[in-house]
Amino acid sequence: MGKGFLVLLLALWAVPSNAAEVLSIGDGDTLTVTEGIRRIKVRLACIDAPETSQSPYGKAARQTLKSLLPVGSDVTLRSKATDRYGRTVAEVILNGSNINQSLVESGNAFVYWQYIKGCDRQTYSQLETYARRGGIGVWSVPGGIQRPWDYRQSKQSNSKRKRYRCAPVLMFGKQMKARRVDLLAFTSSRPSNTLSNHSGAGSHKQFLCCEEHKKEPPNLDGGLR
Repeated sequence: MGKGFLVLLLALWAVPSNAAEVLSIGDGDTLTVTEGIRRIKVRLACIDAPETSQSPYGKAARQTLKSLLPVGSDVTLRSKATDRYGRTVAEVILNGSNINQSLVESGNAFVYWQYIKGCDRQTYSQLETYARRGGIGVWSVPGGIQRPWDYRQSKQSNSKRKRYRCAPVLMFGKQMKARRVDLLAFTSSRPSNTLSNHSGAGSHKQFLCCEEHKKEPPNLDGGLR
């Protein structure tokens, strides 16, 4: 038996593999499986599919994953880690076929290079190059569509800008550079018991408010909006 073959066997044995059954598909790179009596949410390792809102690519990726992994399919999970959401990060194998790699090859996902550790870097690179050169799926536009990780970051940034961010503070007669909005200015239509003054000489409760939202009154019922 050759040395190379022994190394391959040891590498395969080192990766935890578990038999599971497909229960449902979430989006282009997430699914739910059952393993015995356990229900497990799986995030496909080493790839990143377009978000559902990245039309039409996100929906196409989900549909492709559904066709590759019909509900009830018996699969093997090559687990890599558990992410911060508690999902099992894994490569999914069906009848010897690596589903993660299939999504990259068909242009329904990008290689997630930031998290490639534990996967076959060379194979993933070759499959992505194939899809890119062929202009397939996410590569159908020059340079490819916006990467899902960048898309999520931009959505998150926009969401933060739109949020009304006011934090209750106690002022002690000290001038502050930020715009100050006195709570008393917004109490004309509120019951008197919605506010409680802070005891202390020259102190009263105020809000620090974002300049872009200076015309909107603060949420008196629960802090941040």
